[in-house]
Amino acid sequence: MSEAALALSLFLHIAATAIWIGGILLITFLVVPEIHRALAEQPALYQLLTRLRNRFTILGNLALAVLIVTGLLQMSTDPNYEGLLRFSNRWSQALLLKHILIIVMALCGLLLQFGVAPALERTSLMRERGLGERDEWARLQRRERRLTVLIALLALAILAASAWLTAI
Repeated sequence: MSEAALALSLFLHIAATAIWIGGILLITFLVVPEIHRALAEQPALYQLLTRLRNRFTILGNLALAVLIVTGLLQMSTDPNYEGLLRFSNRWSQALLLKHILIIVMALCGLLLQFGVAPALERTSLMRERGLGERDEWARLQRRERRLTVLIALLALAILAASAWLTAI
């Protein structure tokens, strides 16, 4: 890979990281708690959170796709890379850890995106009409919050693994 192509790949990788992980951390620890404080139990709360989630999902998934493509390109050009499923040096072991963290994070994101979020949206709509069960709604809220915090913590662990890879 040429120096210019590698520089472009690194730039896109860093930009996608800032969007994906930065967005997750910002939304998890700043935006959502403040929205909860401001809107408390109002029906607009979950309408707003749903809109926010839907907008970030598109951007986050695009950033994740860029990360995968640029990461694979960079991995294949790294002198520490010894081949697929070869983990004989510390760099490849750190990369394996990073990839495991990314896979776990992606699975949590899929569970949130296709399981918990739709169920929470349905339950919220039912509650707005006076039909939903408060216990179910509260249970889904707790599950959403736990998954969101877990995803944010995994994001930080991925950053740490990236730093470790760079230091090796």
